[in-house]
Amino acid sequence: MPPRPYVLMSVAASLDGYIDDAGPERLLLSDAADFDRVDAVRAQMDAILVGAGTIRADDPRLEVRSAVRRAERAAGSRPATPLKATVTAGGGLDPGARFFGGDAAKVVYTTDVAARQVGAGLGGAADVVALGPRIDPGAILADLAGRGVERLMVEGGGRVHTLFLTAGLVDELHVVLAPFFIGDAAAPRFAGPGMFPQDSAHPMKLLEARPMGDLVLLRYAPESARVTGDAAARPGAAP
Repeated sequence: MPPRPYVLMSVAASLDGYIDDAGPERLLLSDAADFDRVDAVRAQMDAILVGAGTIRADDPRLEVRSAVRRAERAAGSRPATPLKATVTAGGGLDPGARFFGGDAAKVVYTTDVAARQVGAGLGGAADVVALGPRIDPGAILADLAGRGVERLMVEGGGRVHTLFLTAGLVDELHVVLAPFFIGDAAAPRFAGPGMFPQDSAHPMKLLEARPMGDLVLLRYAPESARVTGDAAARPGAAP
């Protein structure tokens, strides 16, 4: 079996750990320069994954936006945009969402129980993969590895962050902090409750702290990365 993909998780959050407010419109936590940085990281990836809730709430394209970067990928015999993947336990995905547009391959991971309903609802807009009785992040990575994915970018939301972090399947974490607070308990957080291997006894390793105007990028790697060396030297590290 191929080794699992290198997993880079990317998130922008307020100082009090929220990734959006509770309003109907998406709250922008980054600026144009940071969106371009994220686009550069995406261009290095083989696949990008978000949860179904992110698709419903934000309707993202999840594409490499820079024409130059798209051309560079094509020159290297890679698709202009990485494979797009999402996860849902119950379906409810709109095949007209921007996620399902474009030429990139799309994969929807779900449970055995929901697979038929999800497939019928999407009508061929994506490859639907049943993982078993529950959403298993290890099974997601195994399937992606079988598709030739070596570098995966996980972009949210909070449930997906928690799923991969608590499973110990994140190799590198990018957190951009916005210089304000949200303070609304109804708003979505970066991660939810769980048993995290990155606890006070096993802190993550800080790879970089990069000021970007009033924003700051923090790059971390799990404790395990210290055994094999700085994660910045591994595939998937940001420029």
